Amino acid sequence: MDTLINDYLSLWNDPWFWQFPAATLGISFVAFMLFALPWTYLAYKEPSWLSPYRIQKQPINVAGTFWPSIYHSVKNTLVVFIFLILLWPLIKRTGIHIGELPSIWIIAIQIVFFILLDDFLYYWMHRLFHQNKWLMCHVHSVHHRIKNTCAINGNYMHWFEFACTSGLILVGPILLSSHLYVVWIWVIIRQFEAADGHMGYDVPWNPARLFLIYHGPVYHDFHHAKFKGNYAGFLSYLDALLGKTHVKAYLDYKSKKKQGLTPEEIRQ
Repeated sequence: MDTLINDYLSLWNDPWFWQFPAATLGISFVAFMLFALPWTYLAYKEPSWLSPYRIQKQPINVAGTFWPSIYHSVKNTLVVFIFLILLWPLIKRTGIHIGELPSIWIIAIQIVFFILLDDFLYYWMHRLFHQNKWLMCHVHSVHHRIKNTCAINGNYMHWFEFACTSGLILVGPILLSSHLYVVWIWVIIRQFEAADGHMGYDVPWNPARLFLIYHGPVYHDFHHAKFKGNYAGFLSYLDALLGKTHVKAYLDYKSKKKQGLTPEEIRQ
């Protein structure tokens, strides 16, 4: 008990608290905004060259969801910060470290592991949120208020869902006792996914296409449009492996894309 009390009393003067959980949360927030705001601005203006790539027929209501999304992002970040304070005695005992940085190959392997593990865990959490009536009604329904999303809507969600999602991000790094800088790289990638998955456009030059097993924002966009199915974060193969939970309209969209149709032609 004395050790626990000392952990809390010394928290504000502990450099590791500010380096690890506090800085990681701050990097996460800033990274999401840096990725989300440019795409959100483009969706707001929707220049003529961009509109043919919009996934859904109806225009995106950027003006109506922008400030609520900012509010939820800030509020949820503050809630998670409180959780970090409460859980600090446990967090400080994880194997996350600031020692020798591993080789670039080890970093790459760890990042791939984090992506696959996080998406697997998120699939089951997300599916539970849909199947449990209480969680759906009181928690996950907040995120589903927006059916036609833009990038800034990525963190528009109930604080409990945001806290759970944030917790899943750290599972992989804790399991591997990763270097702090590797954690930061992973968090930045994860927030890129969060913004990209909600941006609402299927542009062919999207840099996210460099992730070979990631099919871009189309996958998650159909989850918002159709409500059920496509439960993974962004890797669509899990729906085929874990219960055939793909949104049929998403599969139809992919089929038509293979036939050479553009997003504009598909949505007509």
